[in-house]
Amino acid sequence: MIFEKVAEMLADYKGIDVSTIAPESTFADLELDSLDVADLVMQIEDALGVNIELDPSVTNMDALVKRIEEAKNA
Repeated sequence: MIFEKVAEMLADYKGIDVSTIAPESTFADLELDSLDVADLVMQIEDALGVNIELDPSVTNMDALVKRIEEAKNA
C-alpha cells in the first residue's frame, strides 16, 4: 500500500511510468538527485502526515518505504 502510493507520487513527480518503479529501484536508477529526494520526501510527508528521517543508508525505494512505515508506527 505505501509502496504503491510512493511509486505513484514519484511517477507523477518525474513523469515516468509507475510500472518502471520497483522496490529495489535505487534513487540513481530513477535518476533522482539529492534535491529530488528531498522534494519528494516533503511531498510524502505532507500527503501521509508523517516526518521521515533520511540518512545516507536510504538509497532505494524499499529503504524509503521502511522509513515511512517506521514513521507511521512511531
